[in-house]
Amino acid sequence: MKRRKTIILVTVGLTVALGVVFRIFCGIFVIQPIGAVPDGATIIYWRSGLNLPFVASADGILEDSDAGVSLLGRGIVLAKLAEPIREREITRFVYSEWLYLWSTGGKSYEH
Repeated sequence: MKRRKTIILVTVGLTVALGVVFRIFCGIFVIQPIGAVPDGATIIYWRSGLNLPFVASADGILEDSDAGVSLLGRGIVLAKLAEPIREREITRFVYSEWLYLWSTGGKSYEH
């Protein structure tokens, strides 16, 4: 019984530690479906050197900057961040609306 409890505690501890390390060193960038990327994308990348939130999107960045979300603004942000994120990319997944809404504070923008 004691050994089982130890295994559970070690497993929980490692899971929490991996979660913290992931949150510190990695980021998630969500690209909403648009003309250039019709299916959208969710990219996991190394965050080192980029001053972005843990979960970010072009619309979320525009919302935080008070610049207002627009199709032109979204394109400018994506153009600026495309290369740095691509260089640090770990993996790519399908578009996640839940993560997109997280990055925008629950707001959805259709352009």
